[in-house]
Amino acid sequence: MTQNFSDKMFSALAAYFSEKIHLTPQELELMEQHCYYKKLKKKELLLQEGEVCRFSAFVVSGCLRSYRLDDWGNEHTFKFVIKDWWIVDNESYSNGTPAQFNIQALEDSELIVLPKESFLLLLEQIPQLKPLVDRLQSNSYNASQQRIYKQISASPEERYQAFVNTYPDIFNRVPLHMLASYLGISRETLTRIRSHFAKSK
Repeated sequence: MTQNFSDKMFSALAAYFSEKIHLTPQELELMEQHCYYKKLKKKELLLQEGEVCRFSAFVVSGCLRSYRLDDWGNEHTFKFVIKDWWIVDNESYSNGTPAQFNIQALEDSELIVLPKESFLLLLEQIPQLKPLVDRLQSNSYNASQQRIYKQISASPEERYQAFVNTYPDIFNRVPLHMLASYLGISRETLTRIRSHFAKSK
């Protein structure tokens, strides 16, 4: 469901940017004019595989994931996102190609959506956005590289412990089978690992 902004809603995005770069009231007003508010119910899709991703979305509240299905219908969770994080299908967004991932709300969620055309216009009109975007993209790439390395080098136990330590705010909010698919292990293995760590404490 798409709605008009309330001042309180946009203030979440304004606070996010104000912590990272200096924006004038006029620049924030310009940004507000190019965004829109979207509310998702639990399990509702923000993006479906096969659609072209023409937006990035800032999470005001809730929790979402990106995932895809393999040829046998098994789900593979790529990432989870929560408050003050961005969600986008990078490949589809950059190349204008059909998305290979779905983006789904795991809880009732509120988003501020920035269409790609508007974003490109804002980059021209607010120059200090570009270094921030470059930094965020670099951080995202580095995190993806680290995750790939852990997937091929770390044991299931090490992957589990790294997730708990890195994302404590997500750990208890996602279903067990989704966490297992994110870690690249079976649900049974994850249950065993959780039980082991619980006993060791």
